[in-house]
Amino acid sequence: MSSSESNETVAPDEAAAVTSAEPLVPEELREGADEDRPNRRKVREGLVASTAMDKTVVVAVVERVRHPRYAKTVQRTKRLLAHNEDPALKVGDRVRLAETRPLSKRKRWRVVEVLERAK
Repeated sequence: MSSSESNETVAPDEAAAVTSAEPLVPEELREGADEDRPNRRKVREGLVASTAMDKTVVVAVVERVRHPRYAKTVQRTKRLLAHNEDPALKVGDRVRLAETRPLSKRKRWRVVEVLERAK
């Protein structure tokens, strides 16, 4: 019983030491860190362009950006290789990709879900 009492007396001291270090981080950053981690993995959506490889699909991701000088909206297309265990994907399917560790020389994405099947 005395050991549990000694733990209770030590715990507030440790809590005080932790709270003394907390003011270094602003309050709004501390609360947001729980919901949105700063290093969340990137997520992209695109159309399946090729399914010729085994367990790999090529996904065309379209990014719309404003031209810095002319202020016109320009489409930039990137063809990303993504890991896919599901053999049911067809060309034209709309999929969601998530960033992952390098799986091969060019494959750094994986198919998370199929958003829309090709017609």
